[in-house]
Amino acid sequence: MSHVTQTSCSDNLSLTRLRGVGPKMAERLERIGVHSIQDLLFHLPLRYEDRTRIVPIGSLRPGDSAVVQGKIQLTEIKFARRRMLVSRMSDGTGSIGLRFFYFNAQQQQSLTRGVTVRCYGEVRKGKTMLELVHPEYSLVDEHSVPEVQEHLTAIYPTTEGLHQLGIRNLMTQVTDLLASAKLQLDEFLPEAIQQELGFETLRDALLYVHCPPPDAPLDVMAEGKHSSQQRLAFEELLAHTLSLRKLRHRAQQHAAPVLKGNDQHVSAFKQNLPFELTGAQQRVVEEIETDLQQAVPMQRLVQGDVGSGKTVVAALATLRAVESGYQAAVMAPTEILAEQHYRNFLDWLEPMGIEVAWLSGKLKAKPRRETLEAIYIGKARVIVGTHALFQEGVNFSELGLIVVDEQHRFGVHQRMSLREKGANNGTYPHQLIMTATPIPRTLSMTVYADLDCSVIDELPPGRKPVETVVLPENRREDIVQRVEQACRQGRQVYWVCTLIEESEKLQCQAAEDTATLLADALQGIRVGLVHGRMKPEQKEQVMQQFKAGELDLLVATTVIEVGVDVPNASLMIIENAERLGLSQLHQLRGRVGRGSQESACVLMYAGKLSQNARQRLAVMRESNDGFVIARKDLELRGPGEVLGTRQTGMLQLRIADLQRDQGLITRVLQSADILLKSHPAHVEPLIQRWIGESTRYAEV
Repeated sequence: MSHVTQTSCSDNLSLTRLRGVGPKMAERLERIGVHSIQDLLFHLPLRYEDRTRIVPIGSLRPGDSAVVQGKIQLTEIKFARRRMLVSRMSDGTGSIGLRFFYFNAQQQQSLTRGVTVRCYGEVRKGKTMLELVHPEYSLVDEHSVPEVQEHLTAIYPTTEGLHQLGIRNLMTQVTDLLASAKLQLDEFLPEAIQQELGFETLRDALLYVHCPPPDAPLDVMAEGKHSSQQRLAFEELLAHTLSLRKLRHRAQQHAAPVLKGNDQHVSAFKQNLPFELTGAQQRVVEEIETDLQQAVPMQRLVQGDVGSGKTVVAALATLRAVESGYQAAVMAPTEILAEQHYRNFLDWLEPMGIEVAWLSGKLKAKPRRETLEAIYIGKARVIVGTHALFQEGVNFSELGLIVVDEQHRFGVHQRMSLREKGANNGTYPHQLIMTATPIPRTLSMTVYADLDCSVIDELPPGRKPVETVVLPENRREDIVQRVEQACRQGRQVYWVCTLIEESEKLQCQAAEDTATLLADALQGIRVGLVHGRMKPEQKEQVMQQFKAGELDLLVATTVIEVGVDVPNASLMIIENAERLGLSQLHQLRGRVGRGSQESACVLMYAGKLSQNARQRLAVMRESNDGFVIARKDLELRGPGEVLGTRQTGMLQLRIADLQRDQGLITRVLQSADILLKSHPAHVEPLIQRWIGESTRYAEV
């Protein structure tokens, strides 16, 4: 037993008090965010395995994970595509195979005929019988009473050099201390809230989650719905909500320039638009204008579906900053989207005498020097670019507004550094954040508790829904005919290539091959090609040719996912559509249907579709509504993937699940109010317990 006397866990006891933790082990634990005994207690299991009983081999089914025990009947080395060690084990109720691809002579000798072995692993279907591939195993005395685990076995997140056995050994020491009251745990959740929600104590919840008894409902635990897990999930969501509220409060302590403007540019811009703003756009513009006139920094998120007109809303905000004597920076995650914004802002603002600058990492030395000078002296009023905007050497004259597009693609630190760049004598720029990934309200209340949210929930009049069809790869010839027909009628077509390989090189190769094949098959049709390995000026040239109608068919990789606007393009073919997520498919489809004619999107798939892929493609066929698609995406993939860990920034949850635990959110928000008002001393320790150092990264 470890030699820790009774103490409070909030003292953040050093891990070196535990047996087996020397400097090397402490360093490995730090890699998974464990710096103290308290951190270790809150390093929670990912899942559980039931090793509390020995299961008869005859009752096993493929997919089961179980402990089995029996006698080795036969062991031999087999040579197929690779060398392997194969054993057969029987317990009287049935036989099962053991297969090892990595083994040594000692293993081969130990698994001799007649020895009794206990194994744990996942049961798979073999050629002739069920088998366990690389099971954990140990030799046992067949006459001794079989010792099995007393609790379900917890499986923890680990890192290189830190194995499950090692981490479980440390957990046993810590939970023993907690169970024997040698370790005290501070309760930060007020008793009234605990009672109202029917929660057990934090100590009991942690003991149950780390050491579930043999009769624990494994299926309920697997779903994270056990009351002990929910008690911890509630506290974790509360800690995140409080940290975002604190960030918001801190941001509101800063001063910001008051951007009232004189209406000169804003009125002219609205008059020159060839269309009326939708009601939703007008509402969001008013919300932004109200924020910009405050002396505290705006922190507003604008969600809007593909084609809802977010860029026009952003342009009006930048004009308000320029009219007020300040600069505005517009940042987009990819060169192609940043270029699209640059062209739009250039077309809109240059005729008004406003200088728009372009800054990307690929700018050559001389133009870069000239651009940096124009930004520094304030000659450039609107600066559009990629993450190059916050690199060293970029100094603004007076930055009043930052617009960040598709913000989930930027790391939190990147957005922070841009804000810091704009700090000027204690004032900070306003921030407008835009996303085409709609997020259900309960989710955005948690993930974006530090932001005000606006939604553009209306498409411009005249936008027709895109007819979507799903076809197998063997219908390629029909699809090529459909492309030819569209092109001969004077319409334009996108053909998007996606590949299973992550390699950009292979994706580009596939796009090149497809472009060549289509050009051969479609004589007289002008085919262009765009992919990620082309120089920006080459991409720009091809995109401009397509936009100008000099190309009929554009073959591209997914680089065209966002930001390309060609109203005459009315047909899109997406190859291997089953490989893409819903939001990406929806973004791509949003490139067509921007003009007045009927538009269509063909989702082509290869091979047999998985259940998940079939559901995704069905959703695309049935709906054009980004919010419906986002909700479905959330159900199929979960918030972590939809938002991306970078979008959630510090929201990397240990036990809570934003999708599963939506029912807790209303009470979490109410409890946050109670803690801030009546128990302010509990707020910071609660945030530290669950989030620790990562809070400072989220200051955006």
